[in-house]
Amino acid sequence: MRFAHVNLSASSDPTLCVIDGDFAVPLPELYPNAPTTLNDLIAGGDAELDRVRAALPGEQRVPVDGLTFASAVQQPPVILAIGLNYAAHSSELGLKTDTAPTVFTLWPNSLTGHDATTSWPRSLSESVDYEAELGVVMGRRAKDVTEAEALDHVWGYTVVNDITARNIQFAEAQWCRCKSFDGFTPTGPYIVTADEVPNPQDLHIWTNIDGHLVQDGNTDQMVRSVAKLVAHLSTSMTMLPGTLISTGSPGGAGYSRDPQIFLRDRSTVTVGIDGIGELTTHCRILD
Repeated sequence: MRFAHVNLSASSDPTLCVIDGDFAVPLPELYPNAPTTLNDLIAGGDAELDRVRAALPGEQRVPVDGLTFASAVQQPPVILAIGLNYAAHSSELGLKTDTAPTVFTLWPNSLTGHDATTSWPRSLSESVDYEAELGVVMGRRAKDVTEAEALDHVWGYTVVNDITARNIQFAEAQWCRCKSFDGFTPTGPYIVTADEVPNPQDLHIWTNIDGHLVQDGNTDQMVRSVAKLVAHLSTSMTMLPGTLISTGSPGGAGYSRDPQIFLRDRSTVTVGIDGIGELTTHCRILD
């Protein structure tokens, strides 16, 4: 199944909807006390998903075309990001892939939705880059899980664009700030339940800027698989349901190109993962 947070009217807060083809079905209209947020839906487990499936036939549908999407993930307990998880991306940045994953956090103000506009001051950066990433949403508490158990704790998958101010990234020891400007973590448009992604290590992942393909990879190129990452992270922390993990980006970043390609004023960048979705961001640089 596919879910999204959408604004059904200009004045409404984001509403959790089932996406059924070209239509959205608001969960609050499906049955009494239906989940209103993704976190509530995840908390209900498989039984809640079964209730949603059973209630879908015959319900009123809203055309997806024209709806405004919010971040696919709302109020996650934490956003964990994995750096240098594709060898091609590590080498193009001139950074070494360590023996353990490079882990950092992204700040919640950075979350935004599909087709939104992300803006930043020119005074802070003119070297803002794109990074297509597979997002993993946890469905069960995960503590000290094995690699074999790890995927059983995943609720679903989404698309993430890990937008990065490269000048700040290479000027500071920590990577949180350079990737956490307002709107620097678009997610969505959809979250796809894990049963629809039987193998997260066999997904085509790509980026298109202003009509030009700039990243073209596959999640089988990850240095560490989703299962390895979940198992590793669970050794030092209890990952709570709703936690978002952004699993790293393949090669093709703008910083490494000759000439370099950075996001410009009025650039449009779309990152996509086959079978999950295409996530578009419009860029504005403020003088």
